[in-house]
Amino acid sequence: MAKELPTSRLARGTKLGVAVAGNVIRAQRTRRSMRGRSEAVRARMAEESMIRATEQMVMVLGTMKGVAMKLGQMLSVLDMDLVPDEHRERFQRRLAVLRDSAPNVSSETMCAVIEEDFGRPIDELFAEFEPEPIAAASIGQVYRARLHDGRQVAVKVQYPGIDVAVRADLKNLSMFRRVLQTAMPWVTPAVLDELRLNLESELDYVAEAHTQRQIADLYADHPFIVVPATMPELSSTRVLVSEYFPGRNFEQIRALPAAERDRVGEIIYRFYVGSLFSFNEFCGDPHPGNLLLGEDGRVAFLDFGLFNRMDPKHVKAEIAGIRAAAEDRADDLWKIMIDRGVIDEPDAVTPEECLEYVLAACEWAVVDEELTITPELASGAFVLAVDPRAGEFAGMKEQNLPPEHLFSRRADFLTFGVLGQLEATANWHRIAREWLYGDAPVTELGKAHHAWLAQRPDLVKQTTPARKKTSATTKRRRKP
Repeated sequence: MAKELPTSRLARGTKLGVAVAGNVIRAQRTRRSMRGRSEAVRARMAEESMIRATEQMVMVLGTMKGVAMKLGQMLSVLDMDLVPDEHRERFQRRLAVLRDSAPNVSSETMCAVIEEDFGRPIDELFAEFEPEPIAAASIGQVYRARLHDGRQVAVKVQYPGIDVAVRADLKNLSMFRRVLQTAMPWVTPAVLDELRLNLESELDYVAEAHTQRQIADLYADHPFIVVPATMPELSSTRVLVSEYFPGRNFEQIRALPAAERDRVGEIIYRFYVGSLFSFNEFCGDPHPGNLLLGEDGRVAFLDFGLFNRMDPKHVKAEIAGIRAAAEDRADDLWKIMIDRGVIDEPDAVTPEECLEYVLAACEWAVVDEELTITPELASGAFVLAVDPRAGEFAGMKEQNLPPEHLFSRRADFLTFGVLGQLEATANWHRIAREWLYGDAPVTELGKAHHAWLAQRPDLVKQTTPARKKTSATTKRRRKP
C-alpha cells in the first residue's frame, strides 16, 4: 500500500528540514573523518559525500510532487553537472524516475477521484477504463479508457490531496531555497517566484481542457504537429479527458537513428519556440514526458497546464533583442534591455557584457551552421546564465527579468534541454530566421509548415518583421 502523500505545510516542511539537517550532519562527519587522510582519499570521500547529498535531494523531490517535483523534472531535462562524469549515468537514472515513473497510487483511489467529481460510477462514464496508468505527471497520472461511443481517450486524474500539497509547497518556498541551493544554486528567488505564479494554475483541469482544445483547433490538420483535442464537457477540476494518441515515448525516440531524432528535434523546436514568435503564445512546460511520436511521423504535444499568451509588443521586443545579439549590435541590445526593464541599473552593465551574456544563453540559435545540441551544451548555457557561482556576467545576474520575459526564457532553456537529451542536430539559426527575419524556410519541415499556414488565413502572423536582406554580421559562426 502506498504511503499517504503528506499535505500539511508542517509535514512537508519537516521532510525538507530533515534533508537539510542530514546534509549538514553528513558534511560535518565527512570533514571530521578526513583529518589525516591523503589528498586522494579526501577527494574521494568529498565526492562520495556530495553524491549522497545530491541523491538524497532527488529522493526528497521524488516523494513530494508539487513544486519539488517540477524542480526535479527541470533537473532531469537540463542534466545539471551535479555529480562527476563517472556517476552521471546512475544519477540520471534516478532523475528519470522523477520524470517518467508513475507513482504507486492505486487505480481504486484514482477512480474514486473521478466518481467524486462527476457524482457517477466509473462504468457510467466510460465503457472501458484500464486500471494501469500509462503516464505520470507532477500532479497526476494518466489512464487509457474508451467512451460509450467507441472513442479511445486519455484520462488525466489528479492525485487526491495534491492541491493542498502544492499550496503547502508554495508556502514553503523559503525552505525550498535553503534545501536546494547547496546542490542547485541556480534555484534563485526568480525561479521560485515564477513557479509560484504558474504552478497553482496547473491544478485547474477545466481551464487546461479549454486551453488545450483551443491549441488543438489552432494546429488542426498540421502536417507534423498534433495536439489531442480535449472534451471539456467530460472534464472537471481534477479530471481531464482528451483524445488518445498512440505513439513512441521519449526514451523510444532517443533510440532512433540520428536523422529521425533530428527531425523530431526540429519539430520540438518549432512548436515550443516558434509558436511564441508565430502566434504570440507558447507552452511553458517543454518536457520529454509531454510528447509522443506517432506512426505517421507527427509529434503529439501534451499537457497545457502551463500555457502563456504574450503581448505582441513583448514578443517584438524579444525578436529585436535576439536580432541585435545575432548581429553583434551591443549598444542596440543594451538599449533594448534598458527600455524593457531587464536592466534597471545601466551603470552596472556594459553593452559588451550585455551582449556576451545574451549570447551565452542563446548563441545556439544564432550560430549559422549545423550544431548538435548535447546535454552538456544545454546545461552549460543555463548554468552560465543563472548560477551565481559563475563569476561571468555578475552585473547582468543582478538585474531582474520582467515576468513576461522570465516565463518565455524558462521555456526556451527547457526546450534546449529536451533537444540536448535527443542530441539533435540542425542549423537552428536558419530555422529561427523564419520568425526572426521573415525568411523563406530552408528545411522540408519548414516548407510543409508554411504551406499549411497558407491554407490558414486566420493565422496571419502579427509579430515577425518583414524580410530583411542578410548582412555579413548576421552570419555568426561559432567561436573556436
